[in-house]
Amino acid sequence: MRVMKTVQLFSCLMWAALTSVTAVAETTAEDGVASDISSRPNVVIILVDDAGLMDFEPFGGEAKMPNIQKLADQGVRFTNYRTSPLCAPSRAMLLTGIDNHLTGIATIPEVLPKAHENAPGYSMALEPGVKTIADHLRSAGYRTYMTGKWHMGSRTVAELPISHGFDRSFILDASGADNWEQKTYIPFYLNAPWFEDDKPATLPEDFYSSKFIVDKMIDYIDEGRTNTQPVKTAKAQQPFLAYLAFQAIHIPIQAPPEFTQNYAGVFDDGWHALRLQRWQKAQTLGLIPKDAPLADMPEGLRDWQALTDEERRYYSKTMMVNAGMLEAMDHHIGRLMSWLESRGELDNTLFVVTSDNGPEHNDIGSRPGIGLWYATQNYRRDIATMGEKGSLVSIGPEWASAAAAPSKLFKFYSSDGGIRVPLIFSGPNVPAAITRSSFGMVTDILPTVMDLLNLPIDSPPLENQALDNGPDAVALTGRSLGPVIRGNSTATYGPEDVMAIETAGNVALFKGAYKLARNLPPHGDRIWRLYNIETDPGETQDLAVEEPQLLQDMKAEYQNYAKTFGVQEIPEGYNLITQLNINTARKYLKNYWLGFGIAGAGLVFLILLVARKLLRKLLG
Repeated sequence: MRVMKTVQLFSCLMWAALTSVTAVAETTAEDGVASDISSRPNVVIILVDDAGLMDFEPFGGEAKMPNIQKLADQGVRFTNYRTSPLCAPSRAMLLTGIDNHLTGIATIPEVLPKAHENAPGYSMALEPGVKTIADHLRSAGYRTYMTGKWHMGSRTVAELPISHGFDRSFILDASGADNWEQKTYIPFYLNAPWFEDDKPATLPEDFYSSKFIVDKMIDYIDEGRTNTQPVKTAKAQQPFLAYLAFQAIHIPIQAPPEFTQNYAGVFDDGWHALRLQRWQKAQTLGLIPKDAPLADMPEGLRDWQALTDEERRYYSKTMMVNAGMLEAMDHHIGRLMSWLESRGELDNTLFVVTSDNGPEHNDIGSRPGIGLWYATQNYRRDIATMGEKGSLVSIGPEWASAAAAPSKLFKFYSSDGGIRVPLIFSGPNVPAAITRSSFGMVTDILPTVMDLLNLPIDSPPLENQALDNGPDAVALTGRSLGPVIRGNSTATYGPEDVMAIETAGNVALFKGAYKLARNLPPHGDRIWRLYNIETDPGETQDLAVEEPQLLQDMKAEYQNYAKTFGVQEIPEGYNLITQLNINTARKYLKNYWLGFGIAGAGLVFLILLVARKLLRKLLG
């Protein structure tokens, strides 16, 4: 062990020395930089919002995604990759390589119970000592940029990307927002909180989210290339990290009509047909074993044939818009790729493409009391202009269940419908046209990127340090998928390795072929269930009674994980949707207290006025 630590210390000192030499070279070079910096690949990380495994065309989806398809064809796609079932924890783990409870973003503020507020790991912002991939790459000489959804805090500048390794950023600090205008999509937010660097920002008049996210990223990259004096200094030749976090396909689903119309008739047979089609295609593509059972849709969901003709037209159109939004996003990703190609940089760019969690099931239009709020925000739900400016709709739980096929459930839940999503690596040091079925986790992305770039990580491995050693001791919990990508290994995790995910009380723990799962209401029942996900990826056959000892062993593994990583006990009777409604009501009252106060005072005044008149009549 001493020898290993000595070697590690020597390596760190050598890297520090190399970094110092490089820094000197950058400041003194008259024409370029040291080759070990300027020749390194650029990195583009593309994060899609709420897309399930088979929503992507390379994994069997209906949406036309030629640019992402090209990246998949030229790279490696992972079919057994898992993320968290909620957006902010996934983003924190992706950017840091660290379990969500150690980052400070154990869950999302929208469903945070009052009992967990400000508990360790539940601050809802990246905590001290947690380094992002931007921190690591900037230390290695990269310029670092972000555009799109952040959702990890903006209460102070210290919570924004500019304080977490990004040189420039234009971000949305919310779970979502309108894609055409600068306004919110749910009463939880007063407005759409966009920031550029450290200041609140205003969106342009011609805003469409996918277009803007790419436009702004191109501006930042180009600015870093051209606005450096003299033009050919070291800084102008630095490689870059570009993190693009798209709003597609989060609520509200919105797309230009020229993309939506490409899917006329595609979804007219309804959600049962789509779920069956994706299940069959998953077998053909090898995403699941032949004849692997397909889970039933959750109880209480509607039968397509029981809908009226008007309802079927409405919901068919929602999926048209959903697919159109994916195609529109891919179109703008293609613009970025073409721009890089025109500058001779595309072939030297490493791409990572994935999603934060499975399909969104909340049907926003059916929430109690939402109609009045719709009216105040000038939103509509008509079929003719669905997806266009002023439209606010979502696909709902039935389509979400179908979109999550061949998996069970959807976003928010730890069944694979909520956490099994696509992952693609493409670019330098990545072989072409390869599919890997080995297990991977969202925390593996950062160490994998650093491995593919052949760069060290300025963080000790988890097993060599305590979790409470102070702000400089937050270690990675993920592993590099690099050996699997290169074909040097068949697996990143062995049969005895334990991988766990917990958000808002929903749990998934993997060990070998088995998965321990617990889901809370409304679509769960709080019961611990055990599945063999190799033979039963649809989680249809609970083995808890058949394998009682294995169930107890895996529950003990979870308790160890929860204690080690600081998972808070979920309050008795906790329900995600109920908590969302409670938190929304609190925020709504906070956001609109002045209006309510004026309205209340006016009502009291009116009552007193009427009472006075009645009293005069009676005494008259």
